[in-house]
Amino acid sequence: MTGKLVIALALLLPASARAQDWAVHSLERPRPPVVDPGPARPPAPPPSDALVLFDGRDLAAWQNDSGAPAPWRVVDGAMVVVPGSGGIKTRQALGDVQLHIEWRTPAPPTDEGQDRGNSGVFLMGFYEVQVLDSYRSDTYADGQASAIYGQYPPLVNATRPPGEWQTYDIVFHRPRFAADGTVSQPARMTVLLNGVLVQDAVALQGRTAHRTRAQYQPHEDALPLMLQDHGAPVQFRNIWARPLSK
Repeated sequence: MTGKLVIALALLLPASARAQDWAVHSLERPRPPVVDPGPARPPAPPPSDALVLFDGRDLAAWQNDSGAPAPWRVVDGAMVVVPGSGGIKTRQALGDVQLHIEWRTPAPPTDEGQDRGNSGVFLMGFYEVQVLDSYRSDTYADGQASAIYGQYPPLVNATRPPGEWQTYDIVFHRPRFAADGTVSQPARMTVLLNGVLVQDAVALQGRTAHRTRAQYQPHEDALPLMLQDHGAPVQFRNIWARPLSK
């Protein structure tokens, strides 16, 4: 079966059905077909109305969980995870948002699977788009690069080799909660990896969870964006956001 046919058949099913048909992190779940996204391009300047979260100079827009200055390093215009220092989050709270973020994993790679260049982009601190070196490296489908972790594998694997810059463009609409705390509208997310559509307005099942089904818990309408420390010196650059209003 060709990669295009796999994608076409998958799109005939509702995203929620595609997620529920498999156990979380099932190794039996089919891996997405591989697509070459083409060569990396220089970072494009942000739009005029964007909130610039990192421009290569400092981490003034970021903090750790306790509100202290972000402990990661800035090297040659990129922020670098300091393994063991913990994740960092924006000082600015965000809700519905268009997010652009570029990242790269260490080269040459070390380890395999989930231990190979692991990090994550957490919208509102709860909803993760996985960062991982998934170039010719196998792991469970709902945990590879550009997966909505534990919920939706990407439609295709459009990663570049380790050491090359990768780009996420994400459109995120936060969940809506009724007065009694129930979900009136689930969160929705669209993701492009290196210009290739990999998540198509999928309805999230809840907060990111490991080895268990995601569930929602009520929270504020705007919360910080979080980047994960998962023990690898992953780099990030050119981070900007456009808050979306309805």
